[in-house]
Amino acid sequence: MIIAGFTIAVIYGILILYLSQGIDRLPSLELKKQAHFNEFSIIIPFRNEAQNLLKLLGSLAAVKYPEDKYEIILIDDNSEDDSVVLAQEFTGDHPELNVKIIKLTEEHRAPKKAAIQKGIDASSFEWIITTDADCSVPRKWLLAFNQMINTEKAKMVVAPVTYEEGMSFLHQFQVLDFLSLQGITMGSFGQSDKGIILEPFLCNGANLCYSKEGFNAVHGFKGNEHLASGDDVFLMEKIQEKYPNQVCFLKSYEALVKTSSQKSWRALLSQRIRWASKTTAYDSLKVKMIGLLVFAYSLLLIIFFFYGIAGKISWRSIGLIFLIKFNLDFLLIFKTSKFFKQTDILRSYFISSFIHPFYTVIVSVLSLTKNYRWKERSYR
Repeated sequence: MIIAGFTIAVIYGILILYLSQGIDRLPSLELKKQAHFNEFSIIIPFRNEAQNLLKLLGSLAAVKYPEDKYEIILIDDNSEDDSVVLAQEFTGDHPELNVKIIKLTEEHRAPKKAAIQKGIDASSFEWIITTDADCSVPRKWLLAFNQMINTEKAKMVVAPVTYEEGMSFLHQFQVLDFLSLQGITMGSFGQSDKGIILEPFLCNGANLCYSKEGFNAVHGFKGNEHLASGDDVFLMEKIQEKYPNQVCFLKSYEALVKTSSQKSWRALLSQRIRWASKTTAYDSLKVKMIGLLVFAYSLLLIIFFFYGIAGKISWRSIGLIFLIKFNLDFLLIFKTSKFFKQTDILRSYFISSFIHPFYTVIVSVLSLTKNYRWKERSYR
């Protein structure tokens, strides 16, 4: 079993070092004076977001971009709180902004995808941007997207997401976990010219831009409309296949969207189970193997821990295999946290690293065996 452990550790190490190098290779975007302004339709599905919606809308009102070059499309997914009333009041208070409020009237197995599709159908402009109702966007957000589109001629632009500041350990654990996902995303894009090894496979719908032409060319969400999650990664997978080398990552702090962390461990598990539930639906065997590798390493550490207690494996061997993962993950998260300007969060890394294997295994197993709740609804 020790040989199997070191074999997994070596393969995992090669992967993380490859991705860490990709973060360094990924070029940063420096904003410049712009003459041509693309037109954007910003689509925001929401359900019961009265506590968050005004913060997002306020940040959108402060965006530095010609007001006639973007519209805000809010799609209400049968909210039961004051979300719609607040959205209407905001629209009345900001007549200078082009805001549409649309209601999703029918029940859908994947309501977020249905809401985005309805927003795209109602959109006036070629470029679609999606974000979530519990987010806030920076002032130069659209300028960053605009420059990236003009310089890269992309069909899809993936952009960074992180959590708002917080003090609790639960929040810090989530930030570290999320930074690892963002690091994997950035690293895979940084190595995209070596896509024969591993093409980019992660993105986040809270900060995603794509052309309506590209969306329609791949028939939107067709083929995965039965899955509640995956309005982002499956679409990226299809656009990459249709338009090789025309999906890029916007490495700019000016484009960084911030979202809210979960308020309880139960809510966090439910969210991560929803995210993980789509893993088996990936077309790419490489992506599935990466998921299996991460799960196997975490499970191995847990098994070794109990074997160590039982005296069946030496703690020296267990410690070595743990330290390999500890240092590799730290490298990836450190590089990512520097870009996100969140290096202070690393003070929670030591404790989090002991919890994370258990967390990974629990989420992985439950994503295959348990229903989850999202927006007061249950999903298989």
